[in-house]
Amino acid sequence: MGKKVRKPALLLLSLLLVIGLAACGAKDSSGGGNSAAVNGGGESSGGKKQETTSILFWSPFSGADGPFMKKIVDKYNSSQDQYKVNFVIQPNGEYYKQLDVALSTSKERPDLMIMHVDNVPTYVNKDQLQPLDDIASASGISKDDYAEAPVEYSTIDGKWYSIPLDIHPVVMYYNKDLFEQAGVSGPPTNRAEFEDAVAKLTDKDKGVYGYVLPTLWPQQFIFPSLVWQNGGELWDGSDVAYNSPEAVEMVSWMRSLVDQGYSPGNVQQDGENTLFLQGKNAIQFNGPWMKSQFDEAGLNYGVAPIPQIGKEKRAAFAGSHGFVIPKAMTDEAKLAGIGDFLKYMAEHSMEWAESGQALASKKMIESEEFKQLEVQSSIAAGFADVQFAPNVLNWGTISEPIWGELNNALLGKKDPQKAMDDAVAKSRQAMKN
Repeated sequence: MGKKVRKPALLLLSLLLVIGLAACGAKDSSGGGNSAAVNGGGESSGGKKQETTSILFWSPFSGADGPFMKKIVDKYNSSQDQYKVNFVIQPNGEYYKQLDVALSTSKERPDLMIMHVDNVPTYVNKDQLQPLDDIASASGISKDDYAEAPVEYSTIDGKWYSIPLDIHPVVMYYNKDLFEQAGVSGPPTNRAEFEDAVAKLTDKDKGVYGYVLPTLWPQQFIFPSLVWQNGGELWDGSDVAYNSPEAVEMVSWMRSLVDQGYSPGNVQQDGENTLFLQGKNAIQFNGPWMKSQFDEAGLNYGVAPIPQIGKEKRAAFAGSHGFVIPKAMTDEAKLAGIGDFLKYMAEHSMEWAESGQALASKKMIESEEFKQLEVQSSIAAGFADVQFAPNVLNWGTISEPIWGELNNALLGKKDPQKAMDDAVAKSRQAMKN
């Protein structure tokens, strides 16, 4: 069953701002446009040269991940001569602004684009995406070919709008050398094991901490995970709910790590990562995108699912990239080419896994080649626990007050209950505007 998009009363549509990937790059030189054909192609049955259908594909992969996707696109283009995918990278920080302009004006509008799964409900509501059920069926693609969570989330009113590429949940990175020195046998899996591990790992004389608590990013991934683990919700079906006892308990627990001396008390942005790179932080919760940085630093690290800190269940907040098609894109030749490309991606996306991402295609996940990737396969093993942002229009705008108030609580500037009450009040005001 798909989900219906829920609409808070009197809420104006606005762009959902996304979290995640670093934006540091430029457009891919392959360029591209909306022309129906370019030179090239094979012979038709009549001996005439067949035109090659050109497909303009946009992505926000302007960081280190861009070359990995380009490599896949280049291989696809070399594998056949009926279609040519022109891969264009837009700056991540400006991606949705540029996409909105392209979709509204049709100027250089992409034929295919990457979209973060939690943005899909908003663009469906704006009537700017087309269902992919028929294209998928014609191309031999099935919902059963992919991990369930992103498929379920992007199925709205019974229609499937996004074919998933990957899932990137928060995970636990740990320093194997520090674990060995402290006599911690392996990554903790629950609250008791985590608290025992950070106590053993903390050595203030050496300036080493068991777990350095971030007060800003990536709390956007950590806080929701802990709330869900503890039986709470961010949205209760009609209203924001992050001042519940379950949520406040998790805020208090995080602050307690500072009070007990397992973490410094005033961690600046990325401070936990800086200390992890220096061998001064034994554990951090972050996303798969950190892998390349740790590899380049030569760290002896491991990765495991985030422990179950809450009392109720395992849960990990996640994002996901998926492929979507503008509703206005109706060219049948291009749609057939897009379907062919997406089928190829489902079976030939190992380069994307090598960028550090855990793939959503079951065929790729189950391949021996993917299983050899220790980090990515470990992440994929936890897909059953992932949850995405509430399927609510403009969730990014609604939930924005959380992060400033959570920062106040984690720094000890506000009582946790007061901080989350204030966040809720600000969110409710945003919903009225």
